[in-house]
Amino acid sequence: MTGQLLNLEANQHRSRVLDSWIAGRDGAAERTGVVALGENSSGSLTMSELANLIGAAHRSSSGSQVTAETGMRVSAAYGCMSLIAGAIATLPLGIYERKGNDRDSADHEYWWMLNEKASDGWSASAAWEALILSKLSHGDGFGEWIRPSPFSNRVTGWKPLKRQTVQPFKDGKEVYYRITPDDGPVYVLDRADVIHLPSLGFDGLTSPSPLTYAALEAIGTALAAQEYTGRFLAGGGNFDYALKTASKLDKTQLEQLKASLIARAQNGGRGPLILSGGLEPAQLSVNSKDAEILATRLFTVEEICRIFGVPPFMVGHTTKTTSFGSGIGEMGMGFVRYTLQRHLTPITQEVNSKLWPVRQRFFVEHITAALERGDIKARYEAYRTALGRAGEQPFMDATEIRRLENMPPNAKLNLNGGTSAEQPDQAPGEQQEAP
Repeated sequence: MTGQLLNLEANQHRSRVLDSWIAGRDGAAERTGVVALGENSSGSLTMSELANLIGAAHRSSSGSQVTAETGMRVSAAYGCMSLIAGAIATLPLGIYERKGNDRDSADHEYWWMLNEKASDGWSASAAWEALILSKLSHGDGFGEWIRPSPFSNRVTGWKPLKRQTVQPFKDGKEVYYRITPDDGPVYVLDRADVIHLPSLGFDGLTSPSPLTYAALEAIGTALAAQEYTGRFLAGGGNFDYALKTASKLDKTQLEQLKASLIARAQNGGRGPLILSGGLEPAQLSVNSKDAEILATRLFTVEEICRIFGVPPFMVGHTTKTTSFGSGIGEMGMGFVRYTLQRHLTPITQEVNSKLWPVRQRFFVEHITAALERGDIKARYEAYRTALGRAGEQPFMDATEIRRLENMPPNAKLNLNGGTSAEQPDQAPGEQQEAP
């Protein structure tokens, strides 16, 4: 135990709050108890929580074993998680400064780690995608703020943490996180040093996995259907059949039939089946359409999409129309409003509370304009109204519109979007005559 305590104190990622608490303790026995607290805190875990933590499988009614890893083998679940995590990872995270009731874009040092490079070995996009994927598959996404020293309030970067390496626990009213990395000693982090994105069903420490809780039966059914289809195709795509005849076969005919069946089986179920003695084939199994195997797989797609809040058409399930609207802008706004926003708001609240816990001068906010943009015709009509060309009061100028379209400013454009009138050439000191 003492050796683990030394490793805890030597680790560069230790918590600044927890370190000051440990430093104030007197006596090795008391300090050893702090480490024991982090190690023995799993006693309050339920069997379900322990199974989620170690990645144990949950058995569905179909008999398939469902885990966060096997769940991603179902294309609908993989598509939903890939869509959500990828969309959030590519959204810019703007930093703003409050100025009374207004706000303005801020040139802050944290912008780089939130949008470009999270830390060594992690681009910001890859780190956000890993964090959101952990939340969607395991129920909780964890990350660690990297500080220049254990007692610094400044953050120099961050990195995602594997769900199975993080164990939250309580000491009184305080929440701590015991980290068991794949390589290196165990260490404990304070809440201020951890990014924690919970899911629906959060109990203050952990959240249930959507894959093994809400989607257990849908994922299990999809896995069983995939396995059955694979076995069916591996067997040559043939259904079971029987042989019937109105007469009685003699010994010679039975031997011939047996040899024919063995030869066909040894050939992988291919080749003709030689029948004699009035034998006729009779199909026993119904075809795939009658058995509704295909319908079952389509149903699981809709069930999985419903759990993740993703419209089926966005993962390639185009058998039904969408209620988001038919235009690109309408579908983008619907996706942001009803699917992404439930993830974006917790992210910004977690980042704001950890980066600026006391002073609320700065804050972050995702820039979703790119996803909500309509087609070019709809945008240009909106810009026309914004410039006051449709008889409306103008509230934008050409420079602001060019900025939204990622175009550089044009000095020849006036505030109303027109071209500045060019003055005739004049010689130095020459005055223009009054009209």
